[in-house]
This record gives sequence, C-alpha cells and structure tokens, in this order.
Amino acid sequence: VGVAVHDAGLAVDGDPDARIGVQINNAVAGFPGIEAATDQRHDDPRKVSPYFVSSVIPNMPACEVAIDLGAHGPVNASALACASGIHALLEARRTILAGDADVVVAGGTDAAITPVMFTGLSNMGALSTRNDAPERASRPFDAERDGFVFGEGAVVLVVESAEHAAARGARPYMEIRGGALTSDAFHVSAPHPSGEHAETAMRRALAAAHTGPDEVDYVCAHGTATRINDRLESRALRSVFGEAADRLLVSSPKSMVGHMIGAAGALSAMVTALAMRDGAVPPTVNLDTPDPECDLDYVPHTARKADVTTALVNAFGFGGQNVVAVLGAPRD
Repeated sequence: VGVAVHDAGLAVDGDPDARIGVQINNAVAGFPGIEAATDQRHDDPRKVSPYFVSSVIPNMPACEVAIDLGAHGPVNASALACASGIHALLEARRTILAGDADVVVAGGTDAAITPVMFTGLSNMGALSTRNDAPERASRPFDAERDGFVFGEGAVVLVVESAEHAAARGARPYMEIRGGALTSDAFHVSAPHPSGEHAETAMRRALAAAHTGPDEVDYVCAHGTATRINDRLESRALRSVFGEAADRLLVSSPKSMVGHMIGAAGALSAMVTALAMRDGAVPPTVNLDTPDPECDLDYVPHTARKADVTTALVNAFGFGGQNVVAVLGAPRD
C-alpha cells in the first residue's frame, strides 16, 4: 500500500475532510487465522487471541489500510472469490463517479496457503499435480494443463478522478473506462458449460466503455490453467471479438505467479497498466503444446513489444461471478 501511495505522490495525512476512500477485496479473508485458532482452541481455549475476531473478518484488510493511511473516506470490502481483485477497481470507480470520494486506494489480497485450504482445493481437483517440475506446473491454455498453482499476495492501485489527478499533477498509468458483472447462477465452483454468461460480461463491459471489439489490443485473461475454464474463456473471446480475435493478444499472468485468488484480478490490472506504460505484452509461459480448443495468440514464452491502448481484463470466480473491466491508456 505504501509503495502504491508513494508512487502516486498522494499525501494522506489523516485530514477528516480529505475525500480518500479504501476498497480492499478478498476471497477467503482470515482463513489462516481461523485454522490456527481452531487448533489453539482444541489445545487450550486461553491460547485464542483476543484479537482473533478482528483479525479474520473480511473487511479488516480495508480497515487496516485506512488506519495505516489515515484515510477517512468510505471504506469497503467485497468478496467475489477469484474475481474480487478486479471488482475492487470497478467499485472504486463507482464510488468516485457517485461523488463519494476523489481518490480510492483499491485492490485485492489473500494469503490462504494453509493445510486445510490446500487440501480442499486439491481434493476438488483444482490444483496441478505436476510436483516433479513445479516451475512448469502453471500452464494456461496448454494441452497438458492440469490445474492451477495456488499463490498468495496483495496488489493495490490508487484510483482517482481525472480532475483530482490533473489538479495535483499526478501521472496516470491507465484509465478504468468501464466494466460489467454477471452471474452464471449455475454451480458453486464449476462455470456454466456454455460460457455464455462470461461472454455477456465481456460484451456489457465493452458497451459500458463505449468500446468496439476491434479497438481492443490486449486481453489479460483469467487463464487459470484448469481444463474447462481456459477452454470456455477462449471460446467466449472468439464469440465476442469475431474476426478481430485473430489479431488479439491474450496472455495469463497466472502462468508466472500462480493464482493469487482474491488478489488475482488486481494483479491483472497492474500487469495491464504496465503493458501500456512499457509497450510490451507479458507472455504466457509454459505454453509448449497449444490446445486446439484454445486457438488464440496467447503470447507464448516471451513478452512481445506492442502498443497497448485498450485492454480487457477478465476475472471469473467460484459461484459463477464474472467480472470484466475495460482499461485504457491515459488520454491527453
């Protein structure tokens, strides 16, 4: 958080009249603390910390950020599984457009690699079992993919109104031009087999951003490396972009950092912003054997120089929550 605020040149000094809010989303919040406290409770109830409750409730990351920064604007948290991180940016935009804040420190976080969580994901078949070569285990869109690599971390961005940013001479990396949310309303973990509701989210996001499919240069894909998700996402992209799909650059950061769950969407937004800044699209590594059903340009193995002015970011969460954002390079 401190790095993001410092990079933005934002002064947050605890002024109660400052219109600075916080939106930090997550998926599983304080699961590590719950697991540890459960073990402590069985051993000796007196070992459970009096700070246990405040350390595990899902709004606490946002509240901790507000306390640390001295931000007295709206503080919010939402849980949309793996779509949480990108939703935070759309919610920050909504808060600013509603006039409730000028700036929102927004992003996603999760640190849930615990024995119980890991076992649960493994037993449901979500994780890769390529244990003999872990550095090659995350293989989005590859024919030999067998699940995602469980990651954790936090990504935070400073979202600001254009007027406020210009008034203080801020240097923007990108614009959040629009987005959309849909629900599969189908299953607690499996996506709808048609992929139609993820497709609808993409179409609605483009419409909300007044952007045509032929204007998009890059898609930062959800790309989890699970069998069905990658296939459905590829199919949905083909349907939405039509002929423009053949020139579209698509990649999955999860191939390099694993699936950071609640932080994944925020990471995708950050990666996209840097692609716009640096004129280079990140690769999808470990894509050795293309899946015939995943037939787009996934930028295999190495980054590629490209002028990215408009991008789509996909994030699809357990429960069928589809969140799509349209991001654009800053305009003069």
